[in-house]
Amino acid sequence: MFKGLALFLTLALAAPALSADGTPLKGVVELFTSQGCGSCPPADRAFEALVRQGDVVALAYHVDYWNYMGWADTLASKENTTRQYGYARSLGRSGVYTPQAILNGRDHMKGTDVGAINQKLDALEKTGNGISIPVEAEKKGDELVVKIGAGVGKADVVVVYFRRKETVELLKGENVGKKMVYWNSVTDVQTVGMWDGKPLDLVLPAKLIGADGNSGCAILLQSTGPQGEPAGILGATMMIDPAKI
Repeated sequence: MFKGLALFLTLALAAPALSADGTPLKGVVELFTSQGCGSCPPADRAFEALVRQGDVVALAYHVDYWNYMGWADTLASKENTTRQYGYARSLGRSGVYTPQAILNGRDHMKGTDVGAINQKLDALEKTGNGISIPVEAEKKGDELVVKIGAGVGKADVVVVYFRRKETVELLKGENVGKKMVYWNSVTDVQTVGMWDGKPLDLVLPAKLIGADGNSGCAILLQSTGPQGEPAGILGATMMIDPAKI
C-alpha cells in the first residue's frame, strides 16, 4: 500500500477530502486515454504518479474512437467518449484528443507532464476554481452514505465507479507488444442527485463497489452546461475497497 495514499483514503471516509499531510484536496484529474493511442503510454505512467501522489482524485476514462486502428481498447466505452465530447462543448472546443487531462472540469492539457498538471491545479485554486465544497462518503454495510456541505450554486452529485488496477498485454495496434498497467479505469458514471447550495445527505446502495471488477468510486459535485454537459467540479472525494489497495 502507498503510505501517503493510505492516509488519504482513511481521511476521505470521514472528513472533507484531505491530502496525506492534512491540506485540502488538490483537485480532480480526469485522463482521457486509449490503449490504441501511440502517444498515450507516457500519460498513463504520469497518471499513475498522480494516483500515487495521494492528494488528487484521479480517474482514467478509456475512449473507443481509436479502436479502428487495429486494437479494441479492453477498458473503453462509448459513455467515456461521450463524456469527453461533453467536456469539449463546455470548454468551447471543436474536437477531442488523447491523452487529454481535464482538470477540475474547468481546463484541459496534454496529460503527460505531472509537474505541469500540478501547477495548473494550483493555479485553478488561486483563481477560485479549485475544490471548495466539502464532500464526505462512508460505506456502511450495504449503503453508501454521502454528505455534502453548503455553498453557492447548483450541481449534480455524480458517482464514478472504477477498477483500481488492470494489467493489459496489447497484442495489436500502435502499442503492440507493450504490457501496460492502468489505474482507476472508469467503468460507470451515474448522476444520483442534485445539490442547490444547501447541505445534502444521500444514502445510496453500495453494491456497485465490488461489482463488475469495481474497486471503488469517486463522488463528484459537478456543475453542468446548457445541454447537460459536464463542467466545473466544486467538490470531490474518493473511496476504495481496502482489499483493492
